[in-house]
Amino acid sequence: MIDEGYTKYSVNWQRAAPLPAARVEALDRCRRRLWRAGLVGHDEVHDVGYGNVSVRDVDLGGFVISGTQTGDIQATGPRHYSLVTDYSIEDNRVTCRGPVQASSEALTHAAIYELHPGIGAVVHVHSEPLWESLKGELPTTGEDVPYGTPEMAREFQRLYRETDFRSDGIAVMAGHDDGLIAYGHDVEQATRRIMQLFD
Repeated sequence: MIDEGYTKYSVNWQRAAPLPAARVEALDRCRRRLWRAGLVGHDEVHDVGYGNVSVRDVDLGGFVISGTQTGDIQATGPRHYSLVTDYSIEDNRVTCRGPVQASSEALTHAAIYELHPGIGAVVHVHSEPLWESLKGELPTTGEDVPYGTPEMAREFQRLYRETDFRSDGIAVMAGHDDGLIAYGHDVEQATRRIMQLFD
């Protein structure tokens, strides 16, 4: 079963108007590319969305992330994103603002942004073939570590210290069926790191 789409953190969601379109333009462009490749989407069997994208937004004081359960939407826009303004990994808590609640993976994205100030974007996708073939080949989180938890945040800290995740910016989430994650200085680089796995 795809372990996705279910929010595991405590959330303080402040409903608000969509962000300006310019704030999500690059996110939208890359997310649509990932959607066309089947790396973001909706699992019909389990009725859950999968995959999410985010960018750090220093001016807004947080990061912009795709909303929970938006995986089935091909052409997203400003109303499908949320601004995470505060969080606590240890307390498993997120505060977000926007027309939708932040993705269930928001704490995982937050943990990766904490690794280095130069990380500007995070992309999380699903691909069973890539997941099966790259587990243990790329930096890989522990099989007993579920997504959206403080334990997953600590796993990424470990990978950043001990593996090529620091330099290559891509990892497999062994305890999260079909899950891969990449970061970059911007969302285009993070997306390229995922798409290059098909080359």
